[in-house]
Amino acid sequence: MRTSRSLRARLTALVTGAATAAAAALLTLGAAPAQAAGTPLRDLAAAKGKVMGTAVTGSKLTGTYGEIASREFNALTPGNAMKWGSVEPTRGNFDWAEADRIVTFAEAHGQQLRGHTLVWHSQNPSWLTNGSWTSAELGQLMKDHIALEVGRYKGRLATWDVVNEPFNEDGTYRQTLWYNGLGADYIAQALTAARAADPSAKLYINDYNVEGVNAKSTALYNLVKSLKERGVPIDGVGLQAHLILGQVPSTMQQNIQRFADLGVDVAITELDIRMQLPADSAKLTRQAADYKAVMNACLAVSRCVGVTVWGFTDSDSWIPDTFPGQGAATPYDENYAPKPAYHAIAEALGGTTTPPPTGACTATYSVTSQWNTGFTGQVRIACSGAALSSWKVGWTFGAGQRITQAWNAGCTQSGAAVTCSNASYNGTVPDGGSVTFGFNGSWSGSNPVPTVSLG
Repeated sequence: MRTSRSLRARLTALVTGAATAAAAALLTLGAAPAQAAGTPLRDLAAAKGKVMGTAVTGSKLTGTYGEIASREFNALTPGNAMKWGSVEPTRGNFDWAEADRIVTFAEAHGQQLRGHTLVWHSQNPSWLTNGSWTSAELGQLMKDHIALEVGRYKGRLATWDVVNEPFNEDGTYRQTLWYNGLGADYIAQALTAARAADPSAKLYINDYNVEGVNAKSTALYNLVKSLKERGVPIDGVGLQAHLILGQVPSTMQQNIQRFADLGVDVAITELDIRMQLPADSAKLTRQAADYKAVMNACLAVSRCVGVTVWGFTDSDSWIPDTFPGQGAATPYDENYAPKPAYHAIAEALGGTTTPPPTGACTATYSVTSQWNTGFTGQVRIACSGAALSSWKVGWTFGAGQRITQAWNAGCTQSGAAVTCSNASYNGTVPDGGSVTFGFNGSWSGSNPVPTVSLG
């Protein structure tokens, strides 16, 4: 069932006298799955003969997460469930539960599956990486693993990322277990083994920082050209596209086209566009333009089969853990509300979107009392023309203030940034209704009015 489109509301600041301070806050709305486009992304993409996919975590494929994953995307990639370390953590002992769950979910919802990934330098089991193998033993281990995993899902997966990240930034081969043990020909061996295990699956080499024309993408181009000339089975290249705000390569379409001209498909396989936190309206607007640019580069080349985002919601993104202080990289925020990036993807695919209304729900911060070293504050969340099933507010103090106690909300503070979310009993704000929460805080020297930021 589809729900009403989500809202992103502005937090207004009130100054009510000498003892009153205001803080800028972002009100993030709704735990309900929000949809802003009249047509789901998967249907828009299918109408253009393209894939619109997402990486997923199998254990989360239920509730809101599962509903959005099934409604909006026509392809799924297991984020971690099919990596060697996940499926064979100890030698000869296998765990297929999460991978099987994702495959079953995709089949139930008419979605393609992209296998990820068979041969990689990372997330391998310790028994493999710590072993002392001869070249013949290592080659056999690789081939056996490919035969087992690809064979398990034979006929059920559309594509496989067979070899992942084989190159350094300068275009030389990455020194890995595979390259050091088998030489550069490990790539051809892996592709050949995958073709034998499932002749119907499309076989890809996948890498990052190869989205534009550069030394690394040229090395990948030369490799694919050589493999084609040798008759090695290679069907496509995956451009991961883990990008930084404002840095979409200007040569992206040109690069996609040159691979297509070799006679292989191209896929954008792991798209996300990270920014320095906190996010604000200007960054989110730029991010939307960047997402649209990537979509347009793929749409302009017939052999670009589609785009997969690396997780659709910020709550499931790898970015904050890997790049501290950065995030907000996906098309949905942490509460499953579609961001401007979502609308940009829909528009690139030919859809029409209705921007979420602003001001329908507001949060107002005021200081109700203040003394030598402390103060009491209150935030009122009110809706008119909309309703909330959950809420979250955040603001940045301007002079070192610290929250010491809160009631009717759960509040955390990191540096000057404060985030508060509803308690179990007051998340619902009906149309025409309001809720409040309060807190005590400390201050020293001044308790100034910060600059208001808008969501």
